[in-house]
Amino acid sequence: MSSSVLDEQNFHHCCRLLLQQSEQLKDGWSWEAVQGSEEGYLRKTALRSVVTDSRPVWDHEGSSSESEPHTPCHTGLDQSGLVAPVDADSIEGDIDDEEDEGEDEGACTVSEGSSQVLQYEYHIVYSCSYCTPVLYFRASTLEGKSLSLEEVWSSVHPNFRLRLQNSPLNTITLQEHPLLGQPFFMLHPCRTEEFMRPVLQAAQDQHRPVNYVLSWLSVVGPVVGLDVPLKYSTQLHPTASLSSTKPD
Repeated sequence: MSSSVLDEQNFHHCCRLLLQQSEQLKDGWSWEAVQGSEEGYLRKTALRSVVTDSRPVWDHEGSSSESEPHTPCHTGLDQSGLVAPVDADSIEGDIDDEEDEGEDEGACTVSEGSSQVLQYEYHIVYSCSYCTPVLYFRASTLEGKSLSLEEVWSSVHPNFRLRLQNSPLNTITLQEHPLLGQPFFMLHPCRTEEFMRPVLQAAQDQHRPVNYVLSWLSVVGPVVGLDVPLKYSTQLHPTASLSSTKPD
């Protein structure tokens, strides 16, 4: 794959390979076809125990001092150009170790530093406009109450919140799901080509296989608590053949 963009045929190819691995690893991904259409998307649900920070992202001291934009391709991928995902367990552990600072300013309905279990539903959808995959998701309490945008922001680790603030176009927004017509949160894809370009170029130069969707997911997923197990990288089959370019 010589280009840093992804056409729809290759998107389906990458999804099929990811589904094969997910089935082996029992990671919970499935392909959801849209009724009356040839389109579809990857779907996964997961429970997350999160510690929320109720302060608005713009209130964190020092957040405006970082001048360089976030370049996630250096943190989500190993030297082989495959997958070396950020460890969400360690991130959540760091949060647990942090002392509560400041007062709750009422930005969210959840108090600062409180912990709760949330249910997340993640969708990977192909964007014809950007020629990239896009991560859509929604979150709710175990009682079924949907989280607001402010509450979603409060559940993002502070390190990611600061980086997202400094890259306002690469942020979390509430959008209509392009295939379902329902409100979902979305990680804006405008910088996907930028951080995927060196990953794909390195893989091409060194003649190494790379699953675009899997590598992309290892970068953007941890921002919203979606981890890619390292076993995806160690079990990646370079010669895996796909009988169809579209997932079943």
